Amino acid sequence: MMFTKTLGLAAAFATLASALPSGTVKRNSTEPASGSVLITNNLNKDVYAWSVSNDVGPMQTLTANGGTYSEAWKTNPNGGGISIKLSTDQNQTSVLQFEYTQATDTIYWDLSCIDMESSSEFTEYGFSVLPSDDGSNASSCPSAVCKAGDNACSAAYLQPTDDHATHGCPIDTGLALNIGQ
Repeated sequence: MMFTKTLGLAAAFATLASALPSGTVKRNSTEPASGSVLITNNLNKDVYAWSVSNDVGPMQTLTANGGTYSEAWKTNPNGGGISIKLSTDQNQTSVLQFEYTQATDTIYWDLSCIDMESSSEFTEYGFSVLPSDDGSNASSCPSAVCKAGDNACSAAYLQPTDDHATHGCPIDTGLALNIGQ
């Protein structure tokens, strides 16, 4: 009799479990969603991020060894661009910036090392921006790679006149910014 009750209870739990919605577990993805940037921290220490438009957004922590921050493309109410400031210090010192601006069907983006010390851990371990590999935008959207130790990386702004470091991609492109290679 006890066996029958136990078996019936197990069947009831199985039925209940199958009725629960699937996909509720958040998975760590290395591919950005369409129309967004996915920043992944591969360093052995936390990285802090602030999304800045006409206001500074709340500090986000990208935990060491795989923490992520994702942001869908948005517009700045004052008409300017958006800057995601990244630092290994909560006081926003030695900042690497991922900057973007929407213009109709194009997302313009760049990396800026202007406010970053040449001895930064970002420089020491390298960083890169790669378009999503969904096949639709990969060929029309450039990447930017700053290899470990390259403190004069031509793929990023080192001074305000480095306009060659600005790239344009279709608005639905997903970009993956990897910190540390």
